[in-house]
Amino acid sequence: MRFLSTLCAVTGALGATSWIAPGAVWYDTDGQKIDAHGGSIVQRGDTFYWVGQSASSNETPMMYSSTDLLSWKNLGKQASSVTGLWRPKIAKPNGSFWLYGQQDRYVLSLKSTQMVGDYSNVNKVYLPPSDYSYSDTGMFYDEASTTWYLLTSADHNTVQINKINSDGTVGARVSAVTGGAYEAPGLFFAGGVYFLIVSGKTGWRANPNKVFTATSLSGPWTGGSNIAPESEKTYNSQNTFELTVKGSQQTTYIYMGDAWDSKGSTGSNYVWLPMAVDPSAKTVTLQYHAMWKVDVGTGVVSYPTTKKRYATRDAKISRRAINFCPSPDLNPCVRVLTNSTSVNPGEEIAFHNVTGTGARQWLSLHFTVNNPEAGQAHMIVNDEVQPMNISDLNSRAGHHGVVPVQLVLKPGDANTLRLGASGASDFEVSVDGVELYED
Repeated sequence: MRFLSTLCAVTGALGATSWIAPGAVWYDTDGQKIDAHGGSIVQRGDTFYWVGQSASSNETPMMYSSTDLLSWKNLGKQASSVTGLWRPKIAKPNGSFWLYGQQDRYVLSLKSTQMVGDYSNVNKVYLPPSDYSYSDTGMFYDEASTTWYLLTSADHNTVQINKINSDGTVGARVSAVTGGAYEAPGLFFAGGVYFLIVSGKTGWRANPNKVFTATSLSGPWTGGSNIAPESEKTYNSQNTFELTVKGSQQTTYIYMGDAWDSKGSTGSNYVWLPMAVDPSAKTVTLQYHAMWKVDVGTGVVSYPTTKKRYATRDAKISRRAINFCPSPDLNPCVRVLTNSTSVNPGEEIAFHNVTGTGARQWLSLHFTVNNPEAGQAHMIVNDEVQPMNISDLNSRAGHHGVVPVQLVLKPGDANTLRLGASGASDFEVSVDGVELYED
């Protein structure tokens, strides 16, 4: 039995967003879930602008702004009359600002005199040179030539790169990648090498994304190696954009992916990760961290420090949870929950005296499951009646042992988190503990 999520525990008081957590639900500064899928980011001065398709508004382009890549302000719909615009991307080939995206297999271009708002239709065309229809949209700005390029996955299984002319029209094709069914292209430049990242064509289902390289945008493109371990399927995400943060101490390259649900709907989240880039070997490797951030001034990546840990051996264990601690000195002390198809409230592990701030805060649940497809780990916060599936708060639940979530807990040490399971009769959840983090 699968429970519907109760969101009462994650609404209400707001708190500053302090970490990037791949797969977790991310909130804007108004406390609403960020809704900008298949998008891109551009930086103007000290501000980053993120545009993407709004799943809740029939794929109209939505924009957010941030100065730290953590706290995002909702700037609203950018063209309210435009719907069905998939994977919109920002460009500025001339004095105006432009959005390009896929609508009905055409390239739809929108233009505004300002970065934020008032975008209106300009053109709707198939791709040069042979009027190809296409799916997906990528965008790349080449600093060497001060030129914008549109990346597309044509319906004839060709990923191609087209120049955007100075008048905003889609220009000539400069190169293409053939030989595979690829989509979701993204491009960045490092150490004299152009890196083109693509995914396979498997619908909303994740697959191993790959990287191709060239020393010129005109090609030839070689490679096709995975950017993450094959079995991880790019950490259950699909590429959408690569962001370069040039800091005073280092340059950090960021993979921006979408963790789509089965329909690409509002339940979809985001997976952003730093990339290890080796121009000599022409490789890209995603560096997976459950929580991380980048200082946009220095370019330095950092990770959270544990403030307090609640070990399973100190929790209240119900009679149905199996004690799997061969030694009382083990830390963490792991308990294994066995489960039935109906949930008995007594079959749980309860963590008491959890410290809350009264505002939205990050904490991580440390657990593993024996089969992510066989059931769900769920959680009840304080006096809530209905359990919430943890995967509704973080789509990495069941796929990674550290699962960050954002909750609003009561201020002080009077909070209780109860973890349980639902699913097939042989579904098991091994719980290690709960951690809170320093601000």
